[in-house]
Amino acid sequence: MGEELTIEAILAMGADEMRRRMAAPPEERAAFVRVAAEGGVAEAQAIYGQMLLDGTGVPADPGEGVRWFDRAARQGHVMAINMMGRCYDQGWGVPVDKDRAVAWFRIAADKGLDWGMYNYASALALGMGVPEDKPAALDLFRRAAAMGNAKAINFVGSFYEDGWVVERDLAEAARCYARAAEGGDFRGQFNHARLLAEAGRIDEALAWLAKVPETATDAFLAKARAWLENAPMAELRAAAEGLRRRS
Repeated sequence: MGEELTIEAILAMGADEMRRRMAAPPEERAAFVRVAAEGGVAEAQAIYGQMLLDGTGVPADPGEGVRWFDRAARQGHVMAINMMGRCYDQGWGVPVDKDRAVAWFRIAADKGLDWGMYNYASALALGMGVPEDKPAALDLFRRAAAMGNAKAINFVGSFYEDGWVVERDLAEAARCYARAAEGGDFRGQFNHARLLAEAGRIDEALAWLAKVPETATDAFLAKARAWLENAPMAELRAAAEGLRRRS
């Protein structure tokens, strides 16, 4: 007969036992996390919401995932607050609502979460759900970048490449893209490869392009292929087919 897991037993667990439970197979881990979530543990509620969103250890149910994120967010769990924004931004379990998404992102940013800063800054930079404000966006991107957020570092590079708010500086853009690429951001990897190719460093560029499909979205891969297919260098045009095969 299996053990009857209770919230009291979970709260009494030591760190080693907690790590063992979280390293269990997905179904067993989900059952463990659900008991903690139902017991009111905000961290467990946020994790269980993500499991429901992804279908990890439980059948995917984005709508139920949002309800768990909301419960954690109302306890002040900052990642759950950010995920509420993501759900409204992407339409995961709820209708797309850019205004509500931005409201959640702003709360997460105000609480100091780098992802909240990145998401709120993205909305400000593009004028999505909030009036466009590129200076405020750059300030937030820089703050998130200082915390090591690779996607924010890449966006700072875009400001320098395009001359938004700051004076155009391709050397600074290249430095940002290199840092973002090394941090694992697929957009940073593509931008880094693009500038390497323009500098004549084709072999290095191709090596970075090969990493892009490992984490890139299908939508980004389609845009990347379109750019490569029209590139002036034959090596880059050939790389477009490589992205198509790997995607």
